[in-house]
Amino acid sequence: MQISDFARQTGLSADTLRYYERIGLMQPPLRDAGGRRVYQARDLDWARFLIRLRQTGMPIAEMQRYARLRAQGDATAAARRDLLVDHRDGLRRRLTDLTECLSLMDQKIATYQAMISSGKDAADDTGQS
Repeated sequence: MQISDFARQTGLSADTLRYYERIGLMQPPLRDAGGRRVYQARDLDWARFLIRLRQTGMPIAEMQRYARLRAQGDATAAARRDLLVDHRDGLRRRLTDLTECLSLMDQKIATYQAMISSGKDAADDTGQS
C-alpha cells in the first residue's frame, strides 16, 4: 500500500512515517517502479505496535533500542522481553499512581457536590482545597 493509505490506516502522518524511517524505528519499505514507498501488512503491524509504545509513554530512544534489537532477529528475544518487562513494570507503577490521583479527585468532587447540595457556600470550605 502507498504511504497515504498506510498513514490513513495507522493514524500516523506521512511525515511521521518518514521520520520513523529516518531514525530507524521503521525499516525502509520496498519501493515501486516509480520510487514510491510500498508498505506491507507486517509494516502495518509494526507501526501499530510503535503507536502503542508511544501511547504508553515509552521514550523514542527506548523504542529505537527495541527496533535495533528486533532487526537483529530471534537471538535478541530475551533482551526485547526484558525491555518490555521493564516498561510494563513502569506502566504498572504509573497506573497505581494515577489510580490514587483519580481517587483523590473523586473524593474532592464528592466533597464539593455535598457542599453544593447542602447549600453551603464554597467560600465556607474550611481549609479543604
